Amino acid sequence: MSAEHRIIELENAVMELSSILHQTNRRLHQSVNTSGTGRALQDSLNTGDTAWMLTSVALVLMMTVPGLAIYYGGMVRVQNVLATAMQSLSIACLITFLWLCFGYSLSFAPADIVFDEDKFSPVGDWSRMWLVGMEIDSVHQLAGSIPEAVFCTFQLTFAIITPALICGGFADRMKYGPMLLFMGIWHILVYCPIAHANWHPNGFLARDGCMDFAGGNVVHISSGVAGLVSAIVIGKRQGFGTERFEPHNILLTFMGACFLWVGWFGFNAGSAVAADARAGMALLTTQIATSVASLSWMLTELVIRKQPSVLGMVSGIIAGLVSITPACGFVDQTGAFIIGLLAGPWCYFWASIKTRLGYDDALDAFGVHATGGILGGFLVGLFAKEEIGGGNGAFYGDGGEQLKVQIYGMLTSIAWSGGVSFLILKAIDMTWGLRVSAQDELEGLDASIHGETITGVPMKDRNKGRTSVTPTNPTKENGV
Repeated sequence: MSAEHRIIELENAVMELSSILHQTNRRLHQSVNTSGTGRALQDSLNTGDTAWMLTSVALVLMMTVPGLAIYYGGMVRVQNVLATAMQSLSIACLITFLWLCFGYSLSFAPADIVFDEDKFSPVGDWSRMWLVGMEIDSVHQLAGSIPEAVFCTFQLTFAIITPALICGGFADRMKYGPMLLFMGIWHILVYCPIAHANWHPNGFLARDGCMDFAGGNVVHISSGVAGLVSAIVIGKRQGFGTERFEPHNILLTFMGACFLWVGWFGFNAGSAVAADARAGMALLTTQIATSVASLSWMLTELVIRKQPSVLGMVSGIIAGLVSITPACGFVDQTGAFIIGLLAGPWCYFWASIKTRLGYDDALDAFGVHATGGILGGFLVGLFAKEEIGGGNGAFYGDGGEQLKVQIYGMLTSIAWSGGVSFLILKAIDMTWGLRVSAQDELEGLDASIHGETITGVPMKDRNKGRTSVTPTNPTKENGV
């Protein structure tokens, strides 16, 4: 062997060693030190990662307020706009309080590395109740390069938007007080166990290797299934199946969808919990899948209805965002394209058959979020690539084992969310009641519940002594 060849081999060996040392340093940098207190020295925190995660917190919170509030608000009838926005706002405040008290600890405790192969952990322990033990330099085992306070707040934004999505299932007809009670109980009994199972190292689905990068099971399937159950338990809106319930302001829905699209980059790419290559790939796959899904929904609508609509493309945006969520940190551009291509017609089908099946999922919480989450969770079992997310799907030599785990994880989330949601709703219905009166529903929830309207045309309600909208013929005035 010539001296030149030996020099080349030596250079390659040095480069390989440097790469190994860099990866080892990165793992150590993101790990929690073994002090047992969940604290790390200040110099172990990465300012770039922290800056990105601070930005992601703002982006994901923006998805709920104002994003989801005006997205849903544009799709309801004009007499329910404020009530719909009020639901998103109230849930954001309520879940923040519950996250402080119980939610974070039930979902993500212990913060230190505590792993027992034989110990089953349905929820987190009590070590972070009221965030006790979280100090300015604390870090979490899942995010060792950022302060735990940032990680906690980032996960809080996920906990906020998940129950807010459920509101799409029962829009226009649920009482305000029972709604808040349901969301609070649901957060503790449904969201926290599913989040712990999928995302905490002690969670049983995480241990089984279930791939859910940013919330296919945790956010979309859980909320979509709960939305379907609530729609069935509460019952249909008056006129469902015989009247058209048109959005009162499609431009408002368009604006909300744009907020959601931009915020979703923090939702998906932020779930890498670092400003690294995987975050960049999640960003790219999110954009690809979303754009392709919007186009495929529009083309599906064009073939079936002969007219492409703004609302259709907007719905395709959400379908693509939802479907790529569990897969964005595991697939490449080809997988993202296929997911987006299928998401449009798949979610269009489920959103279109609710009248035939007889359930009133008013704003397609189930038709887009649950079904989109299921599609993405299934396809990640086919298109996952080891060099991106650490494991292969069936199309890259896995043999179908990952697909089995994905189906198991999705069925677990569906069963738990559906069953527990049903029990909570029935208990509240028997004790407090879930649905507003027929008169209040006709008048609109803005006036009947909150005593205010978006139209600014008040009339003295003689029976209740408060201002409300003058009752009109909804078929003529509000396009329903």
